[in-house]
Amino acid sequence: MPKELSKKYNPKEVENKTYKTWEENGYFKAKVNKEKTPYTIVMPPPNITGQLHMGHALDDTIQDIIIRFKRMKGFSALWLPGTDHASIATEAKIVEALKEEGINKEDITREEFLVKAWNWKKEYGSRITEQLKKLGSSCDWSRERFTLDEGCNEAVTEVFVNLYNKGLIYKGERIINWCSECATSISDAEVEFKEKEGHLWHIKYQIKGEDDGLIIATTRPETMLGDTAIAVHPEDERYKKYIGKKVILPLVNKEIPIIGDNYVERDFGTGVVKITPAHDPNDFEVGERHNLPIINVMTDNGKKKKKKKKK
Repeated sequence: MPKELSKKYNPKEVENKTYKTWEENGYFKAKVNKEKTPYTIVMPPPNITGQLHMGHALDDTIQDIIIRFKRMKGFSALWLPGTDHASIATEAKIVEALKEEGINKEDITREEFLVKAWNWKKEYGSRITEQLKKLGSSCDWSRERFTLDEGCNEAVTEVFVNLYNKGLIYKGERIINWCSECATSISDAEVEFKEKEGHLWHIKYQIKGEDDGLIIATTRPETMLGDTAIAVHPEDERYKKYIGKKVILPLVNKEIPIIGDNYVERDFGTGVVKITPAHDPNDFEVGERHNLPIINVMTDNGKKKKKKKKK
């Protein structure tokens, strides 16, 4: 009996069973064949922070076109799929989900949090895999990886240890983007910068052994306890005679040097600025040039450090 074709294309009737056939017959599995030239694409692993977006769809479609073309050209082609832990972003999502359950991250143990994290990966990692299959992605799913899999984890550790042993990586002090809520560093790409209307505060720093003092202009008086110098322009006729002398840092009565550096803008404020290497990228560079100490006055959760009591 003749079957009437649907007037509209229904992808559910076609695509699911077609893709299942592809998988069951192993059409996407890459096999080592010494008679063929190998060709591999490693999928940039999408983060398990939710679902795929249009950017993923575009990028994966291009990769799929290339890998299918290479298969038809006779290459031993592998498209290696996987997902990425994106730990900071994923942690933020998990913490948000915990809050909806009335749970604070600090109220559970590390082990309990890891259970939540792996459950999140199981839910959203598999969702991403299914979305990729819906796109018709011709990946070798038998080789699917996750960046926190045991093998990947060990490989990353081995590489970093080897780099360290060769002296190619080291631990140093740098200005970074710090998230006081997650208590971790984050990249520039994950930071949203906002301009705010500021205010110049004028503070007098007494010159050691003299009645005179220098008035600095700053928008960040809250970091004053981390000052390790004050700076003037070396060619500023008003102040160059003070270079090499010392001032008394207010509140803590500590001596810090007066330095000359071209970084200082003579026309900004009073022409004298405080240098706080731990809390400003420009000050950090000035500190490196003049070998200044680095004093961090903030705690990991973004609060001022308490003064240590003298024994």
